[in-house]
Amino acid sequence: MSRRLAVFVAAVIGLASLLLAVLFRSIVIPLQAAAMNLLSVAASLGVTVAVFQNGWLGGPLGVKAGPIEAFIPVFLFAIVFGLSMDYEVFLVSRIHEAWIRRRDANAALVEGLGSSGRVVTAAATIMVSVFLSFVLGDMRVVKLFGLSLATAVFLDAFVVRSLLLPAVLALAGERTWKLPGPVERRLPRMAIETLRDDPTRERGSLARARMVDEAA
Repeated sequence: MSRRLAVFVAAVIGLASLLLAVLFRSIVIPLQAAAMNLLSVAASLGVTVAVFQNGWLGGPLGVKAGPIEAFIPVFLFAIVFGLSMDYEVFLVSRIHEAWIRRRDANAALVEGLGSSGRVVTAAATIMVSVFLSFVLGDMRVVKLFGLSLATAVFLDAFVVRSLLLPAVLALAGERTWKLPGPVERRLPRMAIETLRDDPTRERGSLARARMVDEAA
């Protein structure tokens, strides 16, 4: 598992980054997502090692210091990376929609976070509470999973997505939504939003709908 772990991590990050680049037509989004998701996973593993291997706070949590099961890093990485990417896509999708409509990077960032940030933090609060309840059990593996997942979700939602992600996108500005020409031509086009660049199309659709209603 130690020999294959690097290949597993590289495959997951590579495929996720490629999908983000296709969806959002950006180089900045995949790079920051990969780096910040790894940061969340690393912080969670650090807390796990500190408590369950080194014995920090072992008394209050009812655990004894000892080796960590070999399968834990693989399972933990897969679960935490999936949760982190879920929050990433949800937040960035709202920001991207605002960018398409406004073409103002800072305004899009404020609008996107304002419309979805509270949803992410509320969902994360529920998940952290559920995962922390695992610590109340008697099985060491269940405690380990509960504490590590609760730590990862808390850090990802309240530190990474609420602080670091907006800071990176604010520094990148309009460069967030740009791709080099050769990459742009090679990547397929996909969309997860119904919003379009041309606002007159939406007005035309509304006008046609009103005409149909009046005729009826």
